[in-house]
Amino acid sequence: MRQIYRMESFNNRNKGFTLLEMLAVIVLLGIVATLVVRQIGGGVDKGKYGAGKAQLASLSMKIENYAMDVGRAPARLEDLVVKPVNAQSWQGPYAKKSDLLDPFGHAFGYLNPGEHGSFDLVFRGRDGKPGGTGPDLDLGSWE
Repeated sequence: MRQIYRMESFNNRNKGFTLLEMLAVIVLLGIVATLVVRQIGGGVDKGKYGAGKAQLASLSMKIENYAMDVGRAPARLEDLVVKPVNAQSWQGPYAKKSDLLDPFGHAFGYLNPGEHGSFDLVFRGRDGKPGGTGPDLDLGSWE
C-alpha cells in the first residue's frame, strides 16, 4: 500500500505547470500578438487611404453639383453644408459636416480658384501634411 501512495504522490507533482513554463508561454503569446497587430495595423492604413481616395471623388462631385446650382464653386467647403448668404439658387445641403473630414480625421485641402481647374481638392493622406509617400501621399482631385 505504501508503493501506491508514492505513485499517487509522484503523479500529483506532474499535473501543473511551472512558473518558468507559464512565463515562456506568456512571452510567446506577446510576440505573436505584436506581429499580428502590426500586420493588421498596416492593412487599416491602406483601407483608410483607399476610403480617402473614394471620399475625394465623392466630395469633388458634391462641389460640382453646388457649382451647377449656384454658378460657381463654393468659396469654402463649409458652404456645401450651410447656405452662404450670397448663394441665391443654393439647393443644399450638398454634404454632411462629416464629409468634410478625411478617414484619418483631417480636413481636405481646398483652393478656389484652383491651380488645376475651377477648384482644387486635396486629400493629404494619413499624416494630413503636404507631401509624403505610401499612405502619407497627397492626392488631388485633378489626378
